[in-house]
Amino acid sequence: MLKEIRGELRSRVDGWLFRIRPAEALPVVLRQRRIFVLPTRFGVAFAFTLLVMLLTSINYNLSLGYALTFSLGGIGMVSILHAFRNLLHLEIHPAACPPVHAGTPATFTLRLRNDAGRPRTALLLSVPGGPAGTPFDIAPHENKSMAISLPTTRRGWITPGRVTLSTTYPLGMIKAWSVFAPDLRCLVYARPETPSVPIQAHGASSAGAAVGNTGKDDFVGFREYQRTDSPGHIAWRLAAKCERLLTKQFDGGDAVELELDWSDLPAALGTEERLSRLTRWTLLAEAAGIPYSLRIPGRIVQTGYGPAHRDRCLRTLALFGHRDE
Repeated sequence: MLKEIRGELRSRVDGWLFRIRPAEALPVVLRQRRIFVLPTRFGVAFAFTLLVMLLTSINYNLSLGYALTFSLGGIGMVSILHAFRNLLHLEIHPAACPPVHAGTPATFTLRLRNDAGRPRTALLLSVPGGPAGTPFDIAPHENKSMAISLPTTRRGWITPGRVTLSTTYPLGMIKAWSVFAPDLRCLVYARPETPSVPIQAHGASSAGAAVGNTGKDDFVGFREYQRTDSPGHIAWRLAAKCERLLTKQFDGGDAVELELDWSDLPAALGTEERLSRLTRWTLLAEAAGIPYSLRIPGRIVQTGYGPAHRDRCLRTLALFGHRDE
C-alpha cells in the first residue's frame, strides 16, 4: 500500500515538475521549458574549489588568483550553455516495438532527429529499471534510431514509462536532461512451456496423434494451392514451369490439421500454464508446417498457417483476460 502511494505521488510530482502526462503522443520536441540543468558531483566540487580560490585571492590580494578564479568560473558558466544547447530542439519520434515472449527483454526503438547544423554529443537514453545506456552522438541533420530495453516477467502490454534523455557535455560538470513519457507499448507473448510437451490435439491424421504424422503415405496427384497449405507440400519445380502454384496430395487418411483446444488440456493446469502450453504448441505447429486452429474461452482463431496466423494466435493467448483483448 505504501509503495502504491509513493508511486502515485511520484507520478504527480513528475507531471507537475516536468510538465508531462502519463503518456504523450510522439513526436516530442525538446524546447526550453522541457530541459533542466543542474551541476554534477564533479561540478559541485569544481564550484567549491572556485569558492576556496576566491577566498584565498581576497585574503592574500592575489591578482593572478582573481584572474584564474574568474577565468575558470567563466568556463563553468559556458559549459551550462553548451549542455543546454546540446538538447535544445531535438525531436523524438516513435519507431518499431516488436513483440517478445515473457522473459525476453522488450525493446523500444526511438528515432532522434537533429535538424540543427551542429552535432549533438554524448547523449544518453535511460529508463527506470532498465540497463545503463551507452552514450551516443548525432551528426548535423541526421536521424538516429536508439533502442531502450526493459525486462519482461509476464504477458500483456508493457510501456516504457518515464524516459530520460540527458547529457553532461562538454566537461562533465553540468547535467542537462529532459523527461518524457512516450505513448508506446510492446506486446509480451506468454512464456512458452519448457520443457515442451508433444502436441496432442484433434484434427491430426488420426485422433490424438502427435505432430510428426503428417499423412505422407502415397502421392495421389496435384491440386490448386490454398493459403493454408504447408510450403513443404508445394510442387516448386512445376511452379517454375507452369507459373502457378500446385500442391501435392497424399493418401494418408484424414486431412492434416491441428485443433489446439483449451478444453483438451489437463484439468490440473492453471490459466497461465495452459496459455504457456498453447503458446509452445502454436510455435511447434508453425515450425512443422501444419495448419492449425486455436480455441480458448471466448475466442476462436480459425485454421490457418503462416507468420500472420501465428502472430494472431500468440496475440490472442497473450491478451487472454485483458480488458483490451
